[in-house]
Amino acid sequence: MNLPKHSSHGCFNIILLLMPNYTSPPGTIIQELLKKTTPESLLDCQFSFEQQGLENPPTSLLFGPDYMETKMYKCCQPEDVMLAQLLVRPAKLFIEDLMNDTLLTKDKYGSVKRVFVVCDEDEVMDEDFQKWIIKNSSNHVPVEEVKVIKGADHMVMFSKPHELSLYLQEITKRFVH
Repeated sequence: MNLPKHSSHGCFNIILLLMPNYTSPPGTIIQELLKKTTPESLLDCQFSFEQQGLENPPTSLLFGPDYMETKMYKCCQPEDVMLAQLLVRPAKLFIEDLMNDTLLTKDKYGSVKRVFVVCDEDEVMDEDFQKWIIKNSSNHVPVEEVKVIKGADHMVMFSKPHELSLYLQEITKRFVH
């Protein structure tokens, strides 16, 4: 399969991909999120650590059913929540790998224009944190457009699939040549 060497635009949503900048390692965003997250807000989530000690970052995360229902899928249909809870698996965090400051370059990643989708009901990454990500990225590569999807939770593709689909089509028509 031949993939293009360059992209003209990237559409970012906190869910689909954190939008780092090319001057800091992508793991910086995960570290910032972990700093602002209180242990109480994680409810029944479980972190795994390959090395003991509080100075070592977690290596994987298993979302608990209460957390999924009340934080991630809070605006979704009950059947979507139930299916997600049945299919959940531990997620590797790759924090060490994402702390490599040579992963993203100005010539490649820094040349892609950005469009960002804010989910106003996201309780995993609240709107202030989403705006911080936009500002952090915009210091290096401007965000072409920010779209707020009202009533969208962390899983926008389930909570507001129609609105997300229409917006992605709009972006494609407007930005992709």
